[in-house]
Amino acid sequence: MAGHGVPVSLFKPEAPGAAAVVRAATSADASRLAALSAELGYAVPAGDLAARLADLLARDGEIVLVAERPPGRVVGWVHGSEQRLLESPRRCELLGLVVEAPERGRGVGRRLVLAVEEWARARGLEQMAVRSNVTRAESHPFYERLGYARVKTQHAYRTRLERSS
Repeated sequence: MAGHGVPVSLFKPEAPGAAAVVRAATSADASRLAALSAELGYAVPAGDLAARLADLLARDGEIVLVAERPPGRVVGWVHGSEQRLLESPRRCELLGLVVEAPERGRGVGRRLVLAVEEWARARGLEQMAVRSNVTRAESHPFYERLGYARVKTQHAYRTRLERSS
């Protein structure tokens, strides 16, 4: 096992000549992860992302992986989290997946998802979950090809919390 309990097999290219390697994210990846997040419309300052990444990397039930092409260019990232819910057994949820535009359709996203699935399996989890915005229609067939089935459509609500005095 290497970084965060991810089996070493996932850190090697799938076949000779395959260039993308999946590895555990490090704090040095923060600015690249921020740039990739912006590609999907989630602009976050690199410093803020670096602090969040450091927090996640320190937690046992979280995994952040990157896909890297030589010579060390990060072309995608995935964040998985073990979820403990009252109403259902533990599961792993994919909380974020980004692959830079020129790399889409080349197996990078698939490798990242499979790596999180293997991490989850090693933790004894039996189910994966992912939420995909209805506006990201191109991602829905991707998840379906990986064996994910749509189980519901929902609305997401948020509110800002005022600081208490």
